[in-house]
Amino acid sequence: MLLIIPLILLLVLKLANVWIFATMSWWWIIGLAVFAFLWFEIFERILGLDKRRDNAHFEKMKQERIKRTFNKKN
Repeated sequence: MLLIIPLILLLVLKLANVWIFATMSWWWIIGLAVFAFLWFEIFERILGLDKRRDNAHFEKMKQERIKRTFNKKN
């Protein structure tokens, strides 16, 4: 997400011809988009960040389910 927000911001500023961004090369935006794509599709999988996020989500759901189950019985 930290890559997508600056990418969108740069794109909007470039298209709106704001200040210094009006003369900025399109290659900066394209380069950032390619880097974001590579990060989310390749590097995140290689580093295992996508699995950690999924595991943390499922662990949280499991803990909430356990809490609800034990609270109902008491």
